[in-house]
Amino acid sequence: MNIIDGSAVWAQSMTRALAGAGCETTLLLKAPVRTDRLTAPLDATEGVTLRRPHEEGLLSGSDGRGLTPEQAVALMQRLDAERGFDAIVVRGKRLAEQAAQNENLAGRLWTYLTDIPQNVGEMTATVVSELTDIAEASRFLLCQTEELRGFLESSVPAACGRSVLFPPVVEVPDEALGDSTPAQRLRLVYTGKFAPAWNTLEMTALPEALEQRGVPAELHMVGDKIHRDSPDWAKRMGRALEDTPNVHWHGGQPRAEALRLSAGCDVGLSWRDPAMDASMELSTKVLELGALGLPVVLNRTPMHEDLLGADYPLYAGDDAESVADALTLAADPDVYAEAAQRCRDAAARFSLENATARLRDYLEQACPGPPSGTTPQRPLKVVIAGHDLKFFTRLADYFTSLPGMDVKLDQWDSLRHHDQYRSRELAAWADVVICEWCGPNAIFYAQHKRPGQRLLVRLHRFELYAEWPRKLDIDKIDAVICVSPHYASLTRELAGWPSDKVVPLPNWVDVEQLDRPKLPGAEHTLGMIGIAPSRKRFDRALEVLSELRRRDSRYTLAVKSKQPWEYWWIWNRPEEREFYERTYRRIQRDELLSGGVVFDQFGPDVATWLRRIGFVLSTSDDESFHLAPAEGAASGGVPAVLNWPGADTIYSRQWLHESTTEMAEAIHGTVSEGRFDEARAAAREEITGNYALRRVCELWTRLIVDGERPAQVDLSTSAVTA
Repeated sequence: MNIIDGSAVWAQSMTRALAGAGCETTLLLKAPVRTDRLTAPLDATEGVTLRRPHEEGLLSGSDGRGLTPEQAVALMQRLDAERGFDAIVVRGKRLAEQAAQNENLAGRLWTYLTDIPQNVGEMTATVVSELTDIAEASRFLLCQTEELRGFLESSVPAACGRSVLFPPVVEVPDEALGDSTPAQRLRLVYTGKFAPAWNTLEMTALPEALEQRGVPAELHMVGDKIHRDSPDWAKRMGRALEDTPNVHWHGGQPRAEALRLSAGCDVGLSWRDPAMDASMELSTKVLELGALGLPVVLNRTPMHEDLLGADYPLYAGDDAESVADALTLAADPDVYAEAAQRCRDAAARFSLENATARLRDYLEQACPGPPSGTTPQRPLKVVIAGHDLKFFTRLADYFTSLPGMDVKLDQWDSLRHHDQYRSRELAAWADVVICEWCGPNAIFYAQHKRPGQRLLVRLHRFELYAEWPRKLDIDKIDAVICVSPHYASLTRELAGWPSDKVVPLPNWVDVEQLDRPKLPGAEHTLGMIGIAPSRKRFDRALEVLSELRRRDSRYTLAVKSKQPWEYWWIWNRPEEREFYERTYRRIQRDELLSGGVVFDQFGPDVATWLRRIGFVLSTSDDESFHLAPAEGAASGGVPAVLNWPGADTIYSRQWLHESTTEMAEAIHGTVSEGRFDEARAAAREEITGNYALRRVCELWTRLIVDGERPAQVDLSTSAVTA
């Protein structure tokens, strides 16, 4: 915190945002305090405690240098024993690796990663393994940009579901604002580190280059951290700061003073080496300068175009001459005013207030209060039992986070095999047992149910046609949960169970994770998640695509799925193999389909993948729920569902179609008539209102705690059609 750079300013902003969100926040300082430029404002912030390990004598044999990651983790564990932290925020890969290995801290880590590879070539197996360990030990992975989140999820499967956005925070005092007009002598400003990739040496030549263009100028540079990887470059940088005409070096300054100096200038500089154009990080300095009212000269990158617009007038090229050309434009009052307003509007989205609200939401997810009817002092004892809990993981995570519940897992080795001694111990211990799958696990717990114990069983399509429901003593079951009203009716009919025993409770959709901006062209991209077995009817999806490409060749179909030959139980069946061989031949030979189908790797990075998808298809013969169209709607797309039995109990009629031709006509009409944005907004509202993860968690919690049956979802049709 002695050096003003991006990480130090981030630490200050994060601490203030956490305090603003209602946290008692402890900041562990890395190094002895030599200047209070950044720490003094924190000392004055209510709810913030600074721990100075060197000054407090918390380190034995300290040499006065900054903490090593090992020392930092040891101190975090020591402070945790004193305070009992609910969340532990760490920044940096080395520190996160050490913290992830500490069992006492794992699970509460909020990890902010910037110093990781940002291209596929550097994401080696070793790096992926290290990041996997970090992800699995973290409650959240805080990602600065959507680009970084998507890359991380695509490279590290364990990051999926844990990655959330935490953009840079911009906080400037009201009195530090620019004049919104350029001075006769153009004043340029750079603040931050001095390093080759930041083009800081080249910047010192700009006043002379502008002078040659008839634009009087001076450059103000603030900072005291000169990178010394190359001693020769460091010497040249130092001489340039001290000796170059019209370059004013202010050295290291308190942040407030650095902002005041910047506000007294006209144009900010954030011009970097082209090698940094692929960076997935957004410069806090760009946003701070924009908040001060200054336009910024910066590289043209997709991220900057998204931030400021493709037609922003002050993009720089690769060399100093292009920067001088952009600065010459900035001397024009009209260009200056437009660029300054663009930067000011962009910065407004990154305020401390917005960061505080974002953190408050994450805190509600990570640290919910006890459910009504429970107390942390005497928590409800809950067992979750099953051989495959992948469909229940997020619910189990939520129950585990509740102070009023004590949750234990009975993970069976397979459908029929388990540790009988442990299962009996858990049956004797639990107040409530949840059996995921209505199989041998449900039969076992029904046989060992105690008086007063509540037993809940979730039944899927797989078990409905098997022998286990017929063997289950339904009198021992408090509720059989089905994911849709249609399958609840089928269950009552086929099993002959009393109506009040069978409860529809829908699947969950993580709308917050899925809510991401669509990429250009999404409205012409169809998506399908999972095409095996053949009852998913991939052939019908191809019929829809063929109809659409007759109208517009821009339509494509993206398929995220394992291939059918990767499932032995599918590929060993002749009729299944014949179906896929016929279907794949059609893709190769049909001119309308050839080049229009893209197969993407199967994996959990669905939220990132869905950014490309405008319409998610469900063309199956039958489904118990079919989550993919709902996830597509939550991502800002439109569901397109053939009216398989029970579809109208999950999705409203506006998304249902009676044939592939009707589906194709509806999709094309939605796009060609300009109704795509309206349709996707209506779809997202429907899915959020009925199936959002938070809502489904609350429904489950009420059922577990007091046996309250959930109300039927609302499928009232809106005016939007698609």
